[in-house]
Amino acid sequence: MTPRIKICGLTRIEDLQQAVQAGADALGLVFYPPSPRYVDVPTATRLARAVPPFISIVGLFVNADPQTVRATLAAVPLHVLQLHGDEDETYCCQFDRPYIKAARVRPGMDLIQYAAAFPSAQAILLDAFVDGYGGGGKVFDWSLVPASLGKPLILSGGLDADNVGEAVRRLRPDAVDVSSGVEAGRGIKDGAKIRAFVTAVRSAGSPGGECCEMS
Repeated sequence: MTPRIKICGLTRIEDLQQAVQAGADALGLVFYPPSPRYVDVPTATRLARAVPPFISIVGLFVNADPQTVRATLAAVPLHVLQLHGDEDETYCCQFDRPYIKAARVRPGMDLIQYAAAFPSAQAILLDAFVDGYGGGGKVFDWSLVPASLGKPLILSGGLDADNVGEAVRRLRPDAVDVSSGVEAGRGIKDGAKIRAFVTAVRSAGSPGGECCEMS
C-alpha cells in the first residue's frame, strides 16, 4: 500500500496550494509558539479555508493548555490532532477528535509499550529525539522500529525526496510526514521539493517499486 503523505508546518496559502496540487493527503498546521512554523489562529483559519474537500487538516500541539486546544478547535476546522509533547492518554482523548501521538525515538525506548499506552490513538508518529520538541530535521535509527507497533505507523524525522523511498521500502509505514525536508527556508516550502517528495513516496510504495529501485 502506498503511504499517505502529510506536509507539515505550512504557513502560507501558496505553499498549501502547492502541497495540494502535488497530491498531499494531509496538511499540518503548527500551534506550538516556539516553532518557526507556528501559525496563530487567524492565520490558521485563513489557511484552512483554502483546503479543498477530502484533505485532512492536522493541528500540531505540544503540552498545550486544554483550553487553548479547545479555543483553537472552535475557530479552526481541524480534523485530527497531532500531540508532540508529554501528554498522556487521558489528556489526548478529551477533545472529541481523532489524534496522533508522537514518539521521540531514542535507543532503549520500548516503542511497543509506548504505543500500548495510547489505545485510543489513531496512529503513532515516530520522530527523532532532539533537544526540545519536534525532530529538528534529523533522521533517527530506523532499525529501532519494531516490525509492528500494534497501531498504524507514521514515519517522520529528517525525511526528504532523497531518503523517503528507502524509508518506505524498509519500514512500510502507513504514512509519512515531512516539514523541513521540503523547505526553502524555515516555514517556507519549496514547490519543487514537495513534488519530488510525493513522487518518491508514490514510486517506492507502488507495486514493483522495490524491484524498479534495485534494477
